[in-house]
Amino acid sequence: MANYSDPRPSSAYDFAGGYDPDMAAAQETAWIEVIRKMEEVYSDLISYEVELEEKNTALEEAQRFINSVLSAVSDILIVCDQSGRIQQVNLAFIQLTGFAEVDLYERPLDELLAEGTGNLRLFSWIDSVEGRDREVRFRSSEGGLTEPVALSCATRLDHRGLPAGIVLTGRPVGELRRAYEALKTAQAQLIQQEKMASLGRLIAGVAHELNNPISFVYGNVHALSKYSARISAYLDAIHGGCDEAEREALRASLRIDATLADLPGLMEGTAEGAQRVADIVRSLKRLSFSAGGKPEVFDLGEIVAKAVQWSASGKKGLATIELDLPDSLNVRGNPGQLHQVIVNLIENAQDAVSSRADGCIRVAAKAEAGGVTLVIEDNGPGIPPDIATKVFDPFFTTKPVGKGTGLGLWISYGIIRDHGGTLDAGTSPMGGARFVISLPAAGS
Repeated sequence: MANYSDPRPSSAYDFAGGYDPDMAAAQETAWIEVIRKMEEVYSDLISYEVELEEKNTALEEAQRFINSVLSAVSDILIVCDQSGRIQQVNLAFIQLTGFAEVDLYERPLDELLAEGTGNLRLFSWIDSVEGRDREVRFRSSEGGLTEPVALSCATRLDHRGLPAGIVLTGRPVGELRRAYEALKTAQAQLIQQEKMASLGRLIAGVAHELNNPISFVYGNVHALSKYSARISAYLDAIHGGCDEAEREALRASLRIDATLADLPGLMEGTAEGAQRVADIVRSLKRLSFSAGGKPEVFDLGEIVAKAVQWSASGKKGLATIELDLPDSLNVRGNPGQLHQVIVNLIENAQDAVSSRADGCIRVAAKAEAGGVTLVIEDNGPGIPPDIATKVFDPFFTTKPVGKGTGLGLWISYGIIRDHGGTLDAGTSPMGGARFVISLPAAGS
């Protein structure tokens, strides 16, 4: 008799040896659930592995990016742990010292410092009230010393925000000094350019002012030359022995009587024109741009009137300028410098209203308790709120390239400050810009 093997699990049989179909179905369901769970776990493991590989790739790319940035930075960079041992350096430091990066890793930073530098006491350096920049020299791989380096120090924090070491950054002092000297030279050139621009505006106004009296003197001298020729011809005839009839005829034809009557007026007018030229030259000497000399007491109203007159002459017809000045407005300071400030503000106002047919500028001054206030305002487009805080910054300008250096208001602000006053910018009731100069009175 052949052996019969029942394919159903033996555990599906009860203790009596009979087959239990319900138990077999439950066991089959359990096995299916176990297999499904194993597949889920395996699928999760695969997903986690793919995600981990992607994160590792991203970390490697980030590390390469950071290393490339650190290598491109021209400043030297040194990262140390809490004991002052080097953990990382950039290419700039390697090029400075000549050491290989592998020779620097875990090496105490103090070993690289030149003799006489002493222990930097790096962590106390961070909290020093004397400032963080230190000038140091490093040892080179060839046994010599590097050029001086200006180092700054900062704390490096770990992922918990706790101190994990220090970060040192620096640049060779020679490079810093060269950059500083280049900056000073450029700044001096720009300031000189602004002064020359102010001088050009002044010359334009003065040239117009000088033109009138000089033209008057030139015309009078031309008339005197013709009169001189008439009188010479008349005297030559008399001295030549002409008779009375000839003399009277010549006197009438040469208009000798009219000439003699006109001479006093011509000479007086010529003297007046020459005096006007002398007054303008004297004003120019007084309005020197030099900051030297002691402060003097002068009438600010007179300086304002001259500045307005010369500015209007230089840009004639651009705008109507309304003046409201008291009879006397004494202040103490340098009249030439204040003239420069006022001319600059009026020139700016003229530029602001140049596109308007009804351009108007108002200049008003008054004496207040212990001080003097001068207001220059226009009906131009005004100062936008987003640049109101920048108008006195050096090199800031809204004018096209080549039309302004961005130093006029900055220099003006410094001049008023040096005179113990203030220069403020705002919006005028006329709708344009409003600049207010406040200065202490002469007796303050």
